[in-house]
Amino acid sequence: MTYQLYYWPGLQGRGEFVRLALEEAGADYVDVARLARERGGGAGGLMKVMADRSQPFAPFAPPFLKDGALTVSQTANILAYLAPRLGLAPEGEARRVFAAGLQLTIADMVAEAHDTHHPIAGSLYYEDQKEAAKARSTDFIANRISKYMGYFERVLRRNPDGPEHAVGDSLTTVDLSLYQLVAGLTYAFPCGMAPFTEACPLLFRLCDAVQTRPNIAAYLASDRRIPFNESGIFRRYPELDQDGTWTVEAA
Repeated sequence: MTYQLYYWPGLQGRGEFVRLALEEAGADYVDVARLARERGGGAGGLMKVMADRSQPFAPFAPPFLKDGALTVSQTANILAYLAPRLGLAPEGEARRVFAAGLQLTIADMVAEAHDTHHPIAGSLYYEDQKEAAKARSTDFIANRISKYMGYFERVLRRNPDGPEHAVGDSLTTVDLSLYQLVAGLTYAFPCGMAPFTEACPLLFRLCDAVQTRPNIAAYLASDRRIPFNESGIFRRYPELDQDGTWTVEAA
């Protein structure tokens, strides 16, 4: 049965983490909001589905995935559901639980990245909170990026199955999500991320390996891959970027 992915049209956002898993697996899926309006697409079509009162288990917000009669919401939860079905889950309960924790940690960093340009309220325009965004971005680059990047590098280094993957000995949704996270941060903060290509060699080696996988490479080169833009989570505002640091704590 065809998976139905619901996310805002024109944005990578949190939906992109799900798209990468579906694309890597060659899964049959429809990105519903990108369909024509007469086929239920567009933001209006997405909102109509969310407002459907006949749904007993309504999602709070996109992304959400429909698999037949089942609706699965929240990025990390969707990936936990899809991973074993797409052959992207590690073997064994301990590794699967750890993978779920890593996915939630990635979600934490995505939320922090979003708040660099919307630190006061998501309902306000960026232009209405620029000074607060500058302060938030300064702290994010100085303290938070290194904390997360250092942790992910340690995860790879300590993987008992080898540093080629975050967990287990084969590709998982976590590897794909780490690629998307690093790609997004590098787009948004090219100066801030610059030190980490050398400071986190295993992480960047993983990202290089992911983007050259045949299905992922084909997807990245296709029009299905929405470009990064200043309406998504990862936004490039030059005034928010600055030279990054690699702290002793994160090493």
